[in-house]
Amino acid sequence: MKLRPVPNLKDRYNATWALVTGGGSGIGKALCFALASQGLNVVVVSLDDAALKSTMKELKHQFPDLEFRSVPTTFSSNVDYMSKIIAATKDITVQCIFNNAGFIVTGFFEQAPLGKHLANVECNATSTVPITHHFLSLMTSQKLRGCVVFTSSVAGFIPTPFASMYASTKAFVTQFACCAHIEVYNLGIDMCAVHPSPVASNFYDKVDHKIELMEAAQKSAVPPQQLPNEIFKSIGACATRDIGAMAVGTRLGTFFIPYNLFTRIFAVFAPFLSDYKQHNKNRK
Repeated sequence: MKLRPVPNLKDRYNATWALVTGGGSGIGKALCFALASQGLNVVVVSLDDAALKSTMKELKHQFPDLEFRSVPTTFSSNVDYMSKIIAATKDITVQCIFNNAGFIVTGFFEQAPLGKHLANVECNATSTVPITHHFLSLMTSQKLRGCVVFTSSVAGFIPTPFASMYASTKAFVTQFACCAHIEVYNLGIDMCAVHPSPVASNFYDKVDHKIELMEAAQKSAVPPQQLPNEIFKSIGACATRDIGAMAVGTRLGTFFIPYNLFTRIFAVFAPFLSDYKQHNKNRK
């Protein structure tokens, strides 16, 4: 994959617009700039915060000849985010969709409020369904080529204590991408899920409970600007791709271990982990 040239998505699909969720910061922001550098106008869907405003200002300053639209919203069950996205894109044709938004809830499952878990599921997984359905329907009905890309994680392939909803939603996202990939591949629409190694972003700054394993992984995090070209290389080449040494190593290290056995081993040794001991103190 490293020898594969970075495809120009504007030329590949004869596209003019792309859409990125979680585009205000981190990997999403890096994707927005990479897409714009290829000549694509970008719809940036993100939280209504200072990061989104700053990103929009930077994009417009760096690419004055392109158009950028923002959709400030929260992916929550009590927010009609699809109406906002549809309204912002009703007069344009979006052929490159990046379902990138996500966050993590840490700690023992029962210790976090249920509402926070459900919000995690909505943001990481559920929101990708109506977004993908809407734009895929438009592309197939108009016989357009394009791509739908999901930012997933190798956490979806291994038992992941202290982040159960995060791992579960990532498993869903990867499976969703693979299933839909089979259905639309022959129509010229590429779908894939990428599994990046740790990235230096504010993803780690907003957790409620510090996880030692996460902090150890964070030490090897790479800047988000290193991700877009590798993500672009994956489009049209594969349905899933592990990016970076940690993602590849994790997959290789667990590939030959039956999932049930791996879960059992983890369950037996989990009480000896410092994260388990620390969070277990809060159990009543």
